[in-house]
Amino acid sequence: MNLHEYQGKEILKSFGVRIQEGIVAISPEKAVEAAKQLQKDTGTSWWVVKAQIHAGGRGKGGGVKLAKSLDEVKELATKIIGMQLITHQTGPEGKKVGKVLIAQDVYYPGASPVSEFYMSILLNRATARNTVMYSTEGGMDIEAVAEKTPHLIFKEEIDPSVGIMPFQARRIAFNLGLSGDAIKEMTKFILSLYKAFEATDASLFEINPVLKTSDNKILAVDAKVNIDDNALYRHPEFEALRDLAEEDPSEIEAGKYDLNFIKLTGNVGCMVNGAGLAMATMDIIKLSGGDPANFLDVGGGANAEKVEAGFRIILQDPNVKAILVNIFGGIVRCDRVAQGVVDAYHKIGDIRVPVIVRLQGTNALEGKALIDNSGLKVHSAITLKEAADLVKELV
Repeated sequence: MNLHEYQGKEILKSFGVRIQEGIVAISPEKAVEAAKQLQKDTGTSWWVVKAQIHAGGRGKGGGVKLAKSLDEVKELATKIIGMQLITHQTGPEGKKVGKVLIAQDVYYPGASPVSEFYMSILLNRATARNTVMYSTEGGMDIEAVAEKTPHLIFKEEIDPSVGIMPFQARRIAFNLGLSGDAIKEMTKFILSLYKAFEATDASLFEINPVLKTSDNKILAVDAKVNIDDNALYRHPEFEALRDLAEEDPSEIEAGKYDLNFIKLTGNVGCMVNGAGLAMATMDIIKLSGGDPANFLDVGGGANAEKVEAGFRIILQDPNVKAILVNIFGGIVRCDRVAQGVVDAYHKIGDIRVPVIVRLQGTNALEGKALIDNSGLKVHSAITLKEAADLVKELV
């Protein structure tokens, strides 16, 4: 589950991480009120107006602006709230901005020299260890830094049996070129950041930039936080932080039926049980000349209700020209899935795209017979090659 910047910063602050203070606003009038409150609390006389969407690159897209007066705060908030913000992470369609974060200016005149760093914590699946990734090139696209100057990216792997050690935090500070009080401040910042990462069951903390002020204070100017969905049952307090307006409606609908669904841009809908089989099915579609329109895993307990929901969700995409149902009958019986397909076909009614059903495993032949004798325009297959050939023929 992705969080907005202001939500991520509040979590960091609760664990003792120093942040760039800010107040979220949903209207220009509220933005001015927030600016006045920040001026009272922090003494800032300039403010940063930051669009709040689940995507990076907001500044380059025009979603982050500096205001030097309350009138400018209102003017910029008016422009940004409601805009369709396009960044390299949103795709060409962009995302509509519903709120802004009014933040204190930490780059005020006289504050220089300042330094910006990049820092993130994530799981390295190759080593099964949490890893602190950091760089002296803060405030830049880390992908570009990795491509052009990979020697400027450092990694510190954490032993899960002991957690992050103070000497590791100090080593990170040294590698960032810090000295004196800045090392102490950075060490404290890193240890608090890692504590927050572990305690919240996050899958990603990314701070870009981490700022060192002229008086050696270390603070998070931005915060990208992703909470592991599988751990949300341990954090009911995070459920209220979910912003459904930032998520694809089809994915929200799929979640109601415990379906793992990700919308893609192709023309062949997929309904599969098992993530590995789903990936293989997408490969088959590509090899047959089609393009996957989605990733949809109905799980091991596929039933008629889930199959019907899957069909409805896939058919919401106008780009879908065919649907491939690929089921391996291990836990679930193929004849039950086949009956679910037939029932769903009758309930939904007018399905205008060809449906290919490939069944293999327990009661596969019985399932195929149900499909063949249903009288519906459903194409059955037993092998992957048969399914691929049908996709090629029909799409």
